[in-house]
Amino acid sequence: MNNNTSLTPAAQKILDTASRLFYWRGIHAVGVESIASEAGVTKKTLYDRFGSKDQLIVAYLKERDRKWKEHLIPYLDAVEQGQPIDKILAVFDALESWLHSQNQRGCAFINALAELDELHPGRAVIIEEKKWLKELFGDLLEKTDHAEPAAAAEQLLMLHEGLMVTYSMKLFSSGVESVKETAAGIVRGRSNS
Repeated sequence: MNNNTSLTPAAQKILDTASRLFYWRGIHAVGVESIASEAGVTKKTLYDRFGSKDQLIVAYLKERDRKWKEHLIPYLDAVEQGQPIDKILAVFDALESWLHSQNQRGCAFINALAELDELHPGRAVIIEEKKWLKELFGDLLEKTDHAEPAAAAEQLLMLHEGLMVTYSMKLFSSGVESVKETAAGIVRGRSNS
C-alpha cells in the first residue's frame, strides 16, 4: 500500500531522512542542507525530486498519514462486521500501539501545525487527516444508531487527540484503557435504543 512506489531510490531516501529529522528535531530546526547531507545526496537532488522544502514537508505529512492509516486498517478489519462500537474502540487500540512505536514525541501533525504558517500547503494535509478520522468516527457512530453521531464524533476525536498530546508528556497513569472506557461511555451514552 505504499503510495511512494513512483519515488526514485534517492527521493525515498530523502523523504525517509526528512521524515525522521522533521519529527524528532522539528520542521524549522532542520534545513535542506542537513537533510541532503544525512540522506547522502546533493541539495540539487533534493530540489530536483521535491521542488522545495515546503513540498518536502507536504510529502512528509502525506507519508505520515499513509503510515497511520496503514497501521489502523488491520485493527478495524479484525473486528467482526456489525460491531461498530468495537471498531471505534479498535481505533484506540491502534493508537496505543502507534504511540509506543511511532509517536514518542507526540503527534507529528500537531507538532507540524504549530510550526507552519496559515498559508503553508502542509496545513491542508493535517486538517484533512483530522477530518478523515472524525468522519470515520461519525460513520461508525451512525451504525450504532447513536442519537447525535456528529457531536459524539467530535468528542471521540478530541479524546483521541488529547491522548496523543498527553501521552508524550507522560500525563496519564492508566493508559488507553481509561480512554477506551470514556469512549465507550460516549458511544453508549446517547444511543437511540
